[in-house]
Amino acid sequence: MKLLIASDIHGAAAACERLVKAVDERRPDRLVLLGDLLYHGPRNDLPDDYAPKRVIELLNPRARMIVAVRGNCEAEVDQMVLDFPCMATYNELFDPATGHTLFLTHGHVWGPGLHNSVGNLPPLAPGDAMVYGHTHIKASQELDALPGVWCFNPGSVGIPKDGSRSYGWYEDGRFEHCLLA
Repeated sequence: MKLLIASDIHGAAAACERLVKAVDERRPDRLVLLGDLLYHGPRNDLPDDYAPKRVIELLNPRARMIVAVRGNCEAEVDQMVLDFPCMATYNELFDPATGHTLFLTHGHVWGPGLHNSVGNLPPLAPGDAMVYGHTHIKASQELDALPGVWCFNPGSVGIPKDGSRSYGWYEDGRFEHCLLA
């Protein structure tokens, strides 16, 4: 299973164009979107390339490959313009190659408690992974609270708070961070 994992686009169209280019080049089985797709929210500055209608145009043609969850900036109007479900607080993907589950969430309802994510863990087994966004900061580590559970945050596509726009790649049970070119 090959996954391209992205979070916190926040309507940044030029950054989303680079993300879509990575999707087209890497050809994942699924594009996982961890919320905050279209709007910047009241705590963030407006991205330089803010154009949520363009982000809609870039994502909708890929609707069949997208698995998405709701971020704290999603609203019902977002679901009205996006052609894929985006309002669930979490989703799960099972990797048959590893026999483990990837718990997908934004980080404001369920989260590992790292940076400014909420500390609310679902029941996960050793070998499973919590994959979240929200913090705009890359993370890849085992959780102290759940030994054997991996915690992965791809960082932010649109408003990185650690200096680099990024996404994640998952393949053969391993996560890696990738910078947007």
